[in-house]
Parts: sequence; C-alpha cells; structure tokens
Amino acid sequence: MANELPITANGEKKLRDELNQLIKVEREEIKQKIAEARELGDLKENAEYHSAKEKQALLEGRISQLQGILAGSQVIDPTSIKSDRIVFGATVTLVDVEKGNEVIYQIVGKDESNIAQGKISFLSPLGKALIGKEEGDTVLVRAPKGDIEYEVQGFEFK
Repeated sequence: MANELPITANGEKKLRDELNQLIKVEREEIKQKIAEARELGDLKENAEYHSAKEKQALLEGRISQLQGILAGSQVIDPTSIKSDRIVFGATVTLVDVEKGNEVIYQIVGKDESNIAQGKISFLSPLGKALIGKEEGDTVLVRAPKGDIEYEVQGFEFK
C-alpha cells in the first residue's frame, strides 16, 4: 500500500495493546452491562440500557479507528535505521538558539505523537523542518508565539 503512514515499533505495540484491551476486556464488560440492563424490563425508559448502548457505540468506534490506523501503518524500528541525516524515528537533541535551553524529541507517527513525552509527529512543523537535517544545522519553526530557531546538537536511532 503506497499511502501507509509510518509508525514506530513502540507506537504500534501501544496501539495493539489498547486494541486488545478494548476487544477482550471492555467489549465483554459492555455486553454484560447490556444483558443486565435488558433484564430490568422496559427498554424505552431504561437509563442503564441506553447508557450501556451509548458506551458500546463509542467503544466500537474506537476499535474501528485503531484497526484502521494499524491496517494503514508501516512499522519502522528506529534501532534498525542507519542514516547520516535526520529521518523518521530519530531522537533529536536541539538547542533553542535564543533561550539556550536543550530539548530532545523523537520523530514519530501522527497517531503516537505526545509532546509531553517528547514525541513529535513527522507531520508537525518541527518534525517536517528536522527531516533531512544533519548535526550542526539550524531549523526555523514558525510557532503561534513567533518563530523559534533550533540548532541540531545531535541525533540517534534508539
């Protein structure tokens, strides 16, 4: 499939773990709640039944979403990458040129990005700016609060 989106091996594992939890545990719990609510009688005025059916719809939506993401993903193991330039999967050490503070980000797939965990999407402005750069290069990122200039201190694939 030509339009597969990259995802790290760790990101794929987290999504698979969530999918398994939803299918094997939460789906079964919802089925049980619906069965119990049905036993209470009149379904038209049964709040427990309607609540359980609503939760079931949300759960099935998330399961479908995860299955779609996983089906359309190309798993990339960053530890297997050898590159003298920054590519998907790289963990990059940057210095904010103006403030002098150091930040470390891993470039990951869009469905696994989490800025609080230091994971940025390859589709984000910073992710796009870093792809193809080398140690010592500078990148300018347009941010809502103004442009930020970073210098690439180094990068590794781990």
